[in-house]
Amino acid sequence: MARFKKFRAPKIATVIGSGTTIHGDVNFTGGLHVDGLVCGNVMVEQDGESALTLSEQGRVEGDIQVPNVILNGTVVGDVYASERVELAPKAKITGTVYYNLLEMAMGAEVNGQLIHTKDAQPQMLGYDGQDTKSDDPGDGAQPRVVAFDSADEDSERAPRGR
Repeated sequence: MARFKKFRAPKIATVIGSGTTIHGDVNFTGGLHVDGLVCGNVMVEQDGESALTLSEQGRVEGDIQVPNVILNGTVVGDVYASERVELAPKAKITGTVYYNLLEMAMGAEVNGQLIHTKDAQPQMLGYDGQDTKSDDPGDGAQPRVVAFDSADEDSERAPRGR
């Protein structure tokens, strides 16, 4: 059984207190604790050990792009966490959560999608735009064959025709 290193949030360097409203984007390093309202995006300036803590009274109306996120308040927007997302019991997110490691307590609510960052790039089938046609001038009942390139090389999927 694999053991995970216990997460330790960095020291809080910035506090947005209760009753405070910020209109605009917030860029920070280190630790940010939000008890108030942020109407804008919350991002870190340098990717590293930065963390955002959103308290039960806190609210963010915009996207969050922080490596480590601890949420117990309301987020209306997408959450992009390259490392870890912790959703406490009062967390309410309306948007998509992109995560590497997710911890979700009973009572937390996500109205949107949960997408593991490893799966963030959808695997698409390509179309090469060429049809293979038979030189046989028979009844014309030959199916049209469309070639697909699979993004996953391990998959041996046969092309489908119409």
